[in-house]
Amino acid sequence: MRFRLALVEDNIINKNTFLQKIKVLNDVEIVFTAVDGNDCLEQLKGLPHHKLPHVIFMDLEMPGMNGIETIRIAKSLYDTVYFIVLTVFDDDEKIFEAIRSGASGYLLKHEPANVLIEAVSNVIEYGGAPMSPAIARKTLRLLSTSSVLPEQEESGQGIPESVTDREKEILKYMINGWDAKKISAELDISVLTIRKHIANIYLKLHVNSKAQIISLAYKNKWI
Repeated sequence: MRFRLALVEDNIINKNTFLQKIKVLNDVEIVFTAVDGNDCLEQLKGLPHHKLPHVIFMDLEMPGMNGIETIRIAKSLYDTVYFIVLTVFDDDEKIFEAIRSGASGYLLKHEPANVLIEAVSNVIEYGGAPMSPAIARKTLRLLSTSSVLPEQEESGQGIPESVTDREKEILKYMINGWDAKKISAELDISVLTIRKHIANIYLKLHVNSKAQIISLAYKNKWI
């Protein structure tokens, strides 16, 4: 599959760094780059449906319309387009705002090309929610002092019986911020199999992001 990507980033250095990473990858097409939210929405409006990007990598802090507002508006207009936030590690409170706005993933800007393309594949092919391990750990710390995510289940509930022992094992690693590739190496199972287990975990826990899994784990004392 050839992935169609776009980037919304106002910093020219960050934009060029991203493009340099992506251009070495096969089966990737950059549909457009935009400097802010308004520019992104205008470029989306000019594209036929079959040319829309599969995934847009989105900066958060930009002049004019910021990334969170852009995602919120764009998701309401183009529900087939996924958004992955690219951030620096200073964006504490923005994590949950971005997730609520409709972001499917949350990665640090310095992630290498292989992590970026794995995140794209994870979102498009498996409905996953890629999150840098450092961001996942920070999310857990924030949850311990905040109620920024709504309650999804009553606290104190155990892991549902429908979750298999293998899925519980994978869940433990996910809560600690591990991605599918790292879990695959640790358990000596293919990445594809790990992703299928993760998809089952999402289904059985009635969640659609790693942040919601971490929230459930904290509130229900699974950790």
